[in-house]
Amino acid sequence: MIRVTGQISIDEREIEESFVRASGPGGQNVNKLSTAVQLRFDVRGSPSLPGEVRERLQRLVGNRLTREGILVIIAQQHRTQARNREDALARLVGLIRRAAIAPRPRRPTKPSQASRQRRVDAKKHRGTVKRLRQGKPAFD
Repeated sequence: MIRVTGQISIDEREIEESFVRASGPGGQNVNKLSTAVQLRFDVRGSPSLPGEVRERLQRLVGNRLTREGILVIIAQQHRTQARNREDALARLVGLIRRAAIAPRPRRPTKPSQASRQRRVDAKKHRGTVKRLRQGKPAFD
């Protein structure tokens, strides 16, 4: 079990990893070894995620989510398979932790009486300036 938060744990069997060849650093091994990790996690089908966390996670990951609801994380920054696996898993846990935090509800506010008055005064002043520009000069 992978501990995400106090209430959320993910079973390792829900995570599918495949290894592909990575671009970038690796020296001579970059063309021979499959060090990049492609981690897949079924967001919609996971029994470990509560409903509201699932919804927030789907909005949070955006285009990394397939049509079937599978989150795909590709890690290829490191030269070793093990470090890339750790990186991909850490990114998944980080995303789920961010989705587990419920956003604070917005409390609607009203502009103060003084700010409304300042706005009206500024509009009146601007109108006065424009009105003064419209007058035609007298050539006497």
